[in-house]
Amino acid sequence: MRLEQGDASFIFSTIELPDIFFTEYLSQSSGDQIKVYLYILFLSKYGKEIRLNDLSKKLNLPLKVIQDAIKYLEDTGLITKRNTGYIVNNLQEIELHKLYHPKTALSPEQILENSKNKYRANAIETISNTFFSGVMSSSWYSDIDLWFQKYNFDEEVMIALFQYCFDHSALHHNYIETVASAWAKNQIKTFSDLEKYYEKQEKINTIAKTISKKLGFSRQLSQYEQAYVEKWLVDYGYSFDIIEIALKKTTSKANPNFDYIDRILSDWYDHKLKTADEIQKYLADMKQKSKDVANMKKNTATNFNNYEQRLYENLDQFYANKK
Repeated sequence: MRLEQGDASFIFSTIELPDIFFTEYLSQSSGDQIKVYLYILFLSKYGKEIRLNDLSKKLNLPLKVIQDAIKYLEDTGLITKRNTGYIVNNLQEIELHKLYHPKTALSPEQILENSKNKYRANAIETISNTFFSGVMSSSWYSDIDLWFQKYNFDEEVMIALFQYCFDHSALHHNYIETVASAWAKNQIKTFSDLEKYYEKQEKINTIAKTISKKLGFSRQLSQYEQAYVEKWLVDYGYSFDIIEIALKKTTSKANPNFDYIDRILSDWYDHKLKTADEIQKYLADMKQKSKDVANMKKNTATNFNNYEQRLYENLDQFYANKK
């Protein structure tokens, strides 16, 4: 592939990275991705060509890592694929295009000035100082202002949103937008709403761990299994006592799975069974019905075997033409 950027003298030359790289891309990129980016940035300065296999050897990274890094750099807009290779994009121009939008083209100072009140302005400044060492880029100011309008979060929730993403080492726009959207779908607007949401999630996580232990799993539940647990607890409103009854019905299964457990619990929910006592009675009734059906089949078979069949000793009478 060919890498281009512009003419430059090799002797005593340097490669500069704009500040925007550190505020927008560094935190969301892995070490290998940064390593690949810096090296192709260096090569592009001199218009050099290099094959991916050679790049793999040069950086002492597996070819798959190189390929994944190139894909990541494309997705984030750091480089753009062309017929002859890749172009290393100008990060400052990218940032300028982000800001060139009627709704988000305000400067950080204007955004702070136009904030609803001093509490919102203080929240934005707190985010800048806490998570960006006081040098938050302009695009963050625009996005935060937009998220305030879009999701109607209060100031404490917005700060908690950044804290959550920071704690998960994912302080970048797309991830924060995803979390913000999820919180909004759970009707979170105030910090009190957020605390209730956390309590609900803690309850789900605790019961999920208990279920995993009861099933003998030596791993955490997958995202899809966790979704089942949330369905049983939140949508069905079942307590662990009820879920445990369903878990006990997996003892005869060699490899118990959540689809099987969900079918059991969904059947109980469809029958409008809400308490453990109602479910135990339902199971007892079903067991008795099964026993009654088995006894009926047994009696039918016995009566059939005991039926006295007529014996025919003189078969000649069945032949009408016999002389």
